[in-house]
Amino acid sequence: MQPEMLIKLVVLLPLIGAAINGLGGLFVPALRNKEGLIGMIGTIMVLLPFLITVYLFIGFQGDAIISNAFTWMAAGDLTIGFDYRIDELSLLMTMIVTGVGSLIHLYSAGYMHGDDGYWRFFAYLNLFIFAMLNLVLGNNLVVLFLGWEGVGLCSYLLIGFWYKDRNNSKAASKAFIMNRIGDFAFLLAMFIIFREIGSLDFDAVLTDGLTMSQGSITATVLLLFIGATGKSAQIPLFTWLPDAMAGPTPVSALIHAATMVTSGLYLLARLSPLVLMAPGVMTVIAIVGAVTALVAATIAITQNDIKKVLAYSTVSQLGYMFLATGVGAFYVAIFHVMTHAFFKGCLFLGSGSVIHGMHEVEHELEHDGHGHHLDPQDMRTMGGLKKFMPATRMTFLISTLAIAGIPGLAGFFSKDEILFKAFEAGTHGIDVGLVVWVVGLITAFLTAVYMTRAYVLTFEGEPRWPHADKITPHESPWTMTVPLWVLAGMSVVGGYLGIPAVIAHGDLNWIHHWLAGEQGPVAEAAFEGHVALAVEWGLIALGSLIAIMGVWLGWRWYSKRGLSFDEKLAARFGGLYKLWQGKYFFDEAYDKTIVRPLIGGSIHGLAPFDKYVIDGLVNFTGFFTRGASFTLRYLQTGLVQSYAVAIVFGVVLLIWLMLF
Repeated sequence: MQPEMLIKLVVLLPLIGAAINGLGGLFVPALRNKEGLIGMIGTIMVLLPFLITVYLFIGFQGDAIISNAFTWMAAGDLTIGFDYRIDELSLLMTMIVTGVGSLIHLYSAGYMHGDDGYWRFFAYLNLFIFAMLNLVLGNNLVVLFLGWEGVGLCSYLLIGFWYKDRNNSKAASKAFIMNRIGDFAFLLAMFIIFREIGSLDFDAVLTDGLTMSQGSITATVLLLFIGATGKSAQIPLFTWLPDAMAGPTPVSALIHAATMVTSGLYLLARLSPLVLMAPGVMTVIAIVGAVTALVAATIAITQNDIKKVLAYSTVSQLGYMFLATGVGAFYVAIFHVMTHAFFKGCLFLGSGSVIHGMHEVEHELEHDGHGHHLDPQDMRTMGGLKKFMPATRMTFLISTLAIAGIPGLAGFFSKDEILFKAFEAGTHGIDVGLVVWVVGLITAFLTAVYMTRAYVLTFEGEPRWPHADKITPHESPWTMTVPLWVLAGMSVVGGYLGIPAVIAHGDLNWIHHWLAGEQGPVAEAAFEGHVALAVEWGLIALGSLIAIMGVWLGWRWYSKRGLSFDEKLAARFGGLYKLWQGKYFFDEAYDKTIVRPLIGGSIHGLAPFDKYVIDGLVNFTGFFTRGASFTLRYLQTGLVQSYAVAIVFGVVLLIWLMLF
């Protein structure tokens, strides 16, 4: 089969799965109870695209493959085709989306067991994969944007999946609205590009687009970055992501850790030659990324909900990726996208396994009439779970060490590369480089501490839930633990695709050669001069020391003192700790400055205008028409003589008009 046909098959299979599960469950109610069949269809329709993509990856020769599905529209100078593109970047992103996605589908088969909306859930997941594949495989900005909007819609559906809880619906609406802010900026960028070069195909954008005026390039890149901040949860559009944890845990793992939230990074990497033409905007990107990483890390260290810890950790790691983008290391950002998909996907699924087990405890407490309320996501009610959930504990520990940056694990390689690129930029070209490098080091230390805290409070020590001597959780089924082991394994070995350039003169850094080689689609900033080898080794040692120190201190503090250490931190940092615990009060500030004035203005200004002006105009039109018809009806007498007189009058009037 030709590669062009295989690409179409990769995109269509998840859509077919969504149609089978969604329409089948809607029109054939008996299918809703066939959980095994639904889960199998949903998983296979993502696994097959992964296998096809691996086949395309093995046979890829280096030249981009374009598959034209059909011409969507042609109007004047605008021609939009549903074209899909296979190159180094789209291949890697597709393997991440379908590979991690198929594991999460398998996990969901066990996690969602017994849920009334089981069929809807898998239909939504498959539809999300379809939209995400359009985003990463589209050969023009319009197809990419349709996928961009599609993942936003699916995110809304999945965050609010348990819609009977009003808080879940509010979280879904918040995510949808905040993403629309960024999407509007993305649209404006597309308008500027089309106005300047008359095309939205990537080949044209990355050739003719580079000849645009500097003002147009700067405006375009800035708008693209604003669009990316919405989708990838950067300051100031980041507050939706922690609230998105209201959705089922597989949703958090797939959409809000491994795929959708990395869309902004993919967009900037795909258009990296254009982004490099706007150095001022790149400085802004680096600063925003660094600030986001630090702010989210300080918030994460105060959270007690296990999913909220991971949510703010995701925001922080996304900040790391934007930091890399801001210093021109686009391929390193994509490298961290990949490793982050492994260890953060494993961490989210591990938290889901923990929540699954704690739900058992909660159910037993309610069933036995103990009268205790238990929040299955609160780490303060956990502890000692390693005795009951050994597979979940071991995979969670491996992923914790990986995200902390312990040498040899995946997170170490991608984080070290980001920090090195920031240091290199700071010493050879970009003034802000050294500043964001220092912020990156601080964030790396905080990451190691708060992730160790999460692990220790969850799995170590003694159980803290009521009647722990009688009521205990059980390990999750194999459909949930197998994906955990696979992702934990990738969290160990995945980083070796990007071995630092200081080793073997960079010959072993596959990710760099694949994405940013001579024919690679991803550009990178060029600097005069090189960092000395001794300095490179020193930076690696410093990064390793910070990670190890963070894990050691986190383990020492929380394994000995447990929750009481949080009280000590609160006492030591006082108001600053309250600021972290209050999440810097971003939501409160937005509520006071935007939400309330908008709602108040609508109630007191727009509502009366709508009632008295708009409705008044409509009502006046109706009353006027009714009154006119009431008056004019007297002209219809029913007498032939009256109509004859009217006809004669009309003829006379026409003759008079013709003559005079």
